[in-house]
Amino acid sequence: MKKQEKKKRSKTEILLITLGVLFLIGMLVLPLLSVIANSLKEGIGFYFQALSSKYVISALGVTVLATVIAVIVNTFFGIMAAWLLTKFSFRGKHVLATMIDIPFSISPVIAGLAFLMTFGRLGWASKYVDALNEAFGTDIRIVFAIPGVVLATIFVTFPFVSREIIPVLNAQGREEEEAATLMGAKGFYIFRKITLPHMKWALLYGIILCTARALGEFGAVNALSKTRGETFTLPLEIDALYLSGSSDSITAAFAVSSLLVIIAVLVLILRNFVEYKAEKKGVS
Repeated sequence: MKKQEKKKRSKTEILLITLGVLFLIGMLVLPLLSVIANSLKEGIGFYFQALSSKYVISALGVTVLATVIAVIVNTFFGIMAAWLLTKFSFRGKHVLATMIDIPFSISPVIAGLAFLMTFGRLGWASKYVDALNEAFGTDIRIVFAIPGVVLATIFVTFPFVSREIIPVLNAQGREEEEAATLMGAKGFYIFRKITLPHMKWALLYGIILCTARALGEFGAVNALSKTRGETFTLPLEIDALYLSGSSDSITAAFAVSSLLVIIAVLVLILRNFVEYKAEKKGVS
């Protein structure tokens, strides 16, 4: 009986593994390989020519800028939010925790439209931006400019850092910090010596996820970006190339897409390394 059960279990495992591998190959590997193959259809020379065009270089610069700012802002506020929610008790705590998850629950396009209706010509904040420009002689623009792209990227990636840190800090508890407080340690010293070492791998993991999400954001940025070569990110540039309709532009779209695929693979490798280091250190 035991041998038969083991044999059945073995067949079930083989079937599940086979189905899982076939699904991954069909849904992930083959489409990505198709992107790489189509990007090289016109030859390696055309491939590098497509990647070095002024529009792609501009889109890459905007993407990197928005991603770096979003990661810095979300790392700072993610740490603060996670620390606040796990180490302190206050009225409205659950409301704050729920608000952090808002970007997970609404469409990025809606987020873009929300910023558009806030800072656009008909938005309630537009008059304040105009007054600021008149007072200081500046030409600050939010909508259809780089600040709007950055705001949209920050919004859609906000929860990633805090949501990776919160479970780790909850598992850690408050005992060590409370003991350090009783011994006379100050707040930032406690954070630097006790809290930060516990959450460092979760923090790195959250930063990696935030980076990956920022690089591929399309919907929210599309609502706030207008000018190709100035405010377009890589996903928007890929869309513009593909919709151009010509054979060369479609191949160029695949070439730019392959760049994002390569970046995604590198991010995946880095994420797996962080997971491995975290498991090795005993951090779940």
